[in-house]
Amino acid sequence: GDQEAGEMGLAAVPGRQAAFRQGLATAVQYCKAVGCPRIHLMAGRVPLGADRAAVAGEMETTFTENLRYAADLLAQEDMTGLVEPINNRITDPRYYLNTPHQAAAILQKVGRPNLKLQLDLFHCQIMDGNLSRNLETYFPLIGHIQIAQVPGRHEPDSPGELNFPYIFELLESLGYTGYVGCEYAPKGDTLEGLGWLRSYWESRGLQHGGTSKAAE
Repeated sequence: GDQEAGEMGLAAVPGRQAAFRQGLATAVQYCKAVGCPRIHLMAGRVPLGADRAAVAGEMETTFTENLRYAADLLAQEDMTGLVEPINNRITDPRYYLNTPHQAAAILQKVGRPNLKLQLDLFHCQIMDGNLSRNLETYFPLIGHIQIAQVPGRHEPDSPGELNFPYIFELLESLGYTGYVGCEYAPKGDTLEGLGWLRSYWESRGLQHGGTSKAAE
């Protein structure tokens, strides 16, 4: 969308279907060029001046239709579309898609196997908490995980509400084999900020890079 005009994705924005399709086609070309099989289909914001409840039905209809179109297009390229709930309590008060429950209901309604949930645990914690149960409940729908500490949105080992070693072990026990995206703002230098990962690997008996010492 037009970021200067305050847009943040278009998939659920009524009247912007043509621009959504054009943007999707461009994104597919980028993904093919860099070998990335997943695209985040951003829902977008409730239009300025509109009441969320009053436009919810029209936005869901638009979102559903656009997601079906995207899924069919992405299937031709063997790609997966992702939808991400973004909290409207701190990060973006006008964002349309806010909770994993809302996302799961829409994914079920759309009914396409190559559409998945992009679950950012920062947003999920702020909106609902109950992370263990939510991960277990929505695990079959999850196509990507993102992490950040709450409430500061910094490194996972920074002070905050979330116990990431526990969460990582839970993901392993559930059989998650995808990437975990570091969707956080480093408190300082990016490389220094990755010190938490080196410490985590060492606590698990792994060398830097995630390889087993036994394998070495």
